[in-house]
Amino acid sequence: MARTRRHQFIRRRLRVRNRLRKRANARLRLSVHRSSKNISAQIIDDTRGVTLAAASSLEKDLGFVGKNNREAAARVGAVIAERARAVGIDACYFDRGGFLFHGKIKALADAAREGGLKF
Repeated sequence: MARTRRHQFIRRRLRVRNRLRKRANARLRLSVHRSSKNISAQIIDDTRGVTLAAASSLEKDLGFVGKNNREAAARVGAVIAERARAVGIDACYFDRGGFLFHGKIKALADAAREGGLKF
């Protein structure tokens, strides 16, 4: 049974999200999205359906507009951790979506951990 890459990505994303839902216990979720040109992260409260903090490489003050590399991902991870601490968040679950925990996604997660987020 041949599956397209998009279909495999969607299945992987749903598998990760469902596992998080089972273990969440009303914890917040750090959701990551990566495109070919940018990377973004959000801390989401799923019980209320509200985004509490967000960071993206599209923000001009970060200086990485249109770049999707490990340095940009690490900077976004540090900024999201800083903004989470400003709101009073110290722990969340890491939702990598359908992306593999490697390269840019790992760099973002490591920078967020160094910034004080626990997951």
